[in-house]
Amino acid sequence: MATFNNENLVFHPAFCFKASPTHFTWVKMGAADVHRLRRSSNFVGQNIFFYNNHPIQFVSLVGVIVARTDFPWHTILTLDDSSGATIDIAVLKKTEPKPSTTSQQVPATDPEQPEWSSFSLTAPTATSLTQTKHLTSKDRDEIDISALQPGALVRVKGTLSTFRSQMQLNLERFWIVRDTNTEMQFLDTRLRFLIEVLSVPWVLTDEEIETLRADAERYDERTLEDKRRAERVARKKVEREERHAKAIARRYEREEYEREQELKKIREDGKRVMRKFGFGAG
Repeated sequence: MATFNNENLVFHPAFCFKASPTHFTWVKMGAADVHRLRRSSNFVGQNIFFYNNHPIQFVSLVGVIVARTDFPWHTILTLDDSSGATIDIAVLKKTEPKPSTTSQQVPATDPEQPEWSSFSLTAPTATSLTQTKHLTSKDRDEIDISALQPGALVRVKGTLSTFRSQMQLNLERFWIVRDTNTEMQFLDTRLRFLIEVLSVPWVLTDEEIETLRADAERYDERTLEDKRRAERVARKKVEREERHAKAIARRYEREEYEREQELKKIREDGKRVMRKFGFGAG
């Protein structure tokens, strides 16, 4: 275990995370608090962030979409939840092959369609919306974000990452918030969780840590035994297939030998018949 920033914060080992009130839940947070999350040097290479010493990997926010920017490989939504900061939400993009543009071109002779109006820089066209699909970051399931336009009040859930040292959310799910009561209930729950859980250091007794360690060791032993069992099953399957292959090869060799013997007998019988009738003599 390690302390952080000369404070008496103890970062518990990963095997303790299942006892955490934050690690395996969608933590209701404000954008400003998301930006306060930090990594720990004890968990390098793992996508785990900490508020104080609380491990967090999934968060949920409610706010207004104030900007939407499309890039070739993803869409960035900017959310403002009135917490004093905004946060970017990244959505993976799955672009399918576009149909031939020749069938959609407007003839030059059409007097109602000037050449300069065939393209828009301010809003996506209906065609582009149908051609572009988005994916969730974790399971790569398709997700329709056409409703996530500037001005929409939404609740979002996502995983965490950083881009240019700034926290961002990777979208997994979302809901349009239809009324103010729902928003206020979320904000109330978020505030109470911040005060009662996040602002209080996560503490485990030595007995709890030892119990969690023993559980982790038993789990590791079961995992290792399952792996060994799977390897034994795979090895037996390979051995069985090798035995079958050898049996097939032996049967093939036996059949080839029998065919050669049969051909040899046929040739000898043919020679005897030829000699009997005086052919091939001398």
